[in-house]
Amino acid sequence: MKQIVVISGKGGTGKTVLTASFASLAENRVMADCDVDAADLHLLLNPEIKERYEFRSGVTARIDKDICQECGECISACRFEAISNDFTVDPVSCEGCKICSLVCPAGAVFMEENVSGEWYISETKYGPLVHAKLGIAEENSGKLVAKVRQIAKDIAEKERRDYVIIDGPPGIGCPVIAALSGVDLALIVTEPTLSGMHDMERVAQVSKHFGVPTKVIVNKYDLNPKNSETIKQLCGRADIEVLALLPFSREVSESIVQGVPLVEFSRNGISADLALLWDRIR
Repeated sequence: MKQIVVISGKGGTGKTVLTASFASLAENRVMADCDVDAADLHLLLNPEIKERYEFRSGVTARIDKDICQECGECISACRFEAISNDFTVDPVSCEGCKICSLVCPAGAVFMEENVSGEWYISETKYGPLVHAKLGIAEENSGKLVAKVRQIAKDIAEKERRDYVIIDGPPGIGCPVIAALSGVDLALIVTEPTLSGMHDMERVAQVSKHFGVPTKVIVNKYDLNPKNSETIKQLCGRADIEVLALLPFSREVSESIVQGVPLVEFSRNGISADLALLWDRIR
């Protein structure tokens, strides 16, 4: 079983569109949407949720009014001003630092675990999909990414699947590291813009740090051939192979509107390029 993660360094490069197409082209696969802060792979794969689980992470303070002596120690100690004068805690302002529970002489402050989101095991016509939804303004998305990846890997091993295809998060932070570490291949999707080139180099350095084999796909290369050539030169110096130069196509947005993977929307043009690309990845 091989794990392939599609990452981008920045958002909007076409990462999810490519992942959905790979899910359609591959055989005997499991998909994982690890972009838990803004999950959208389900919009193209149309999953039916089979199992639903709470994701718990972090803590929020709660003051027991029956025990509280209203001494004000917690209000003075809270640097986030999360505790009001009537000794109630604002869960949005509370950062879960626990200092209020440490300074309370009466032991009236309790730390309660947060329900930060949900994760799902779903079925699609392409195979199982593990995905998640992080709550608004919730943190620890790296922990949720690790959970989604582990469940997808467990399903692949149990059902003897050949591939785990992962739609990774953008950027270079904790969620990307959780999605990237331990995979067999990282595909960086970039675009011929200054920000695209800059962020491609950064995420490639992260991938190299973890010893993950890395390839690059330049999307919409024909919008700026000069920058595309610069990307090829940057990859050459970093000893990273450029697997494909994909042209701009209006079929991409049309397939998104229809809610189907690009390779199923059309069999010609860029869809044919993606089929050849998947053959190279295999």
